[in-house]
Amino acid sequence: MTLDTFKAKMVIDKTYKISEINPRIYGSFIEQLGRAVYGGIYEPTHSTADEDGFRRDVIELVKELQVPIIRYPGGNMVSAYNWEDGIGPKELRPNRLELAWRSLETNEVGTNEFVSWAKKVNAEVMMAVNLGTRGIDAARNLVEYCNHPGGTYWSNLRRDHGFKEPHQIKVWCLGNEMDGPWQIGRKTAYEYGRLAAETAKAMKLVDPTIELVSCGSSGSGMPTFPEWEAETLDHTYEYADYISLHQYYGNRDNDTANYLASSLDMDNFIKTVIATCDYIKAKKRSKKTMYLSFDEWNVWYHSNDQDTKIEPWSVSPPLLEDIYTFEDAILVGSMLNTLLKHSDRVKMACMAQLVNVIAPIMTETGGGVWKQTIFYPYYYTSVYGRGAALHSIVDSPKYDSKDYTDVPYLDQSVIFNEENDELVIFAVNRNMENQLLVDVDIRSFEGYKLVEHVVLENENPKAVNSVEHQQVKPHTSNNSYIENGTLIAVLPKMSWNMLRLKKN
Repeated sequence: MTLDTFKAKMVIDKTYKISEINPRIYGSFIEQLGRAVYGGIYEPTHSTADEDGFRRDVIELVKELQVPIIRYPGGNMVSAYNWEDGIGPKELRPNRLELAWRSLETNEVGTNEFVSWAKKVNAEVMMAVNLGTRGIDAARNLVEYCNHPGGTYWSNLRRDHGFKEPHQIKVWCLGNEMDGPWQIGRKTAYEYGRLAAETAKAMKLVDPTIELVSCGSSGSGMPTFPEWEAETLDHTYEYADYISLHQYYGNRDNDTANYLASSLDMDNFIKTVIATCDYIKAKKRSKKTMYLSFDEWNVWYHSNDQDTKIEPWSVSPPLLEDIYTFEDAILVGSMLNTLLKHSDRVKMACMAQLVNVIAPIMTETGGGVWKQTIFYPYYYTSVYGRGAALHSIVDSPKYDSKDYTDVPYLDQSVIFNEENDELVIFAVNRNMENQLLVDVDIRSFEGYKLVEHVVLENENPKAVNSVEHQQVKPHTSNNSYIENGTLIAVLPKMSWNMLRLKKN
């Protein structure tokens, strides 16, 4: 094919609105796992540590991402976690065997410390409760401890621990991946649905203002998907505000073209969950719409072999420390596009995770901090993807891969921030050999000028970043321009792009 063959067209109109984007769609996740907490966000002996033991260099990078909400403390870890172990004087907190990841948990960081850290990075907390080994009683007590003003046992205990004002945590997850055979206290759909409904009822009696996330399937490949969603929602629909989705991808077969199309599977996953939610809505004759919390998503596969060699029962072992490639960053960009195109129903999402554990931010214990390749699409989308998502009409050349047919070379999402008079296009060119010339009809945006075209590209799909060298980092392109109401966008081969336009 000649270069000229690879052209695409888009029509963007400010009236083609999908939805206002909930900023929580740019959330993330910290689990008490590996070096996420100890040696990640928390390292009292580090040269940058603040008075609470948190690394200031990590805080600054998290703040740069503008993460609005962070899920905690798990993850698989939460299904055998006793939250009471992580409160009170640190010298009295027990060391515990952490069974999910076969580590030793010192409980030096717990609920209050994490809430304090979240405030430092300007994020709210999405708190998960243990529905594996525990249930109603522990969950309602934790809500009371966190959110009740005072005058009761648990709220007074929080005050005794130095937190006079309630934490006012609004979002709570009813367990984690309860369909998974690996999960401690795994449940059938019926068992989970009943327990989650009764737990939700008690939690909302303590604080009626909280928002609850019912556990969906652990991934689209689970054998009980989507029956799990249908049966559990039959019980939790009245009490839950969201249902969760989890999904990870990896290029295990070293088939980049197929790998970059994985976001099509994510798109289908979301559509199937929406359809299932709406079936239950119809079945119950309900006026309530169930929203989606895609609270675990990312690339995860690089560290799988390495993790099998780690000896059990150590404190903060280097688990799940994927070092991300350039091609991973391209897929992450497409996954973000997919979330935005479903922003009418996906109201929360969490890149899993945030620091060291399958994360955009990496640290060296006692040393530096650095940005992984996936940091960049996450950063730009979080910072500039605020406003309303717009539906665009797209005509793109396509390709077939091992698992997917009719894969558009052009993957995109469009954001209109009316308040700032700003139009932003996030665009991925999946073509590994040729640049893509995109004619974008923007006549609806008269008077808008192109102010920035940011590109993430690299000749080597396997290029990685390290503390010493950032092989993969964005640069500015001067090749795109506007002519007669059309934006001519030149997308380099296999690239992630942000085109930002503002009104004069």
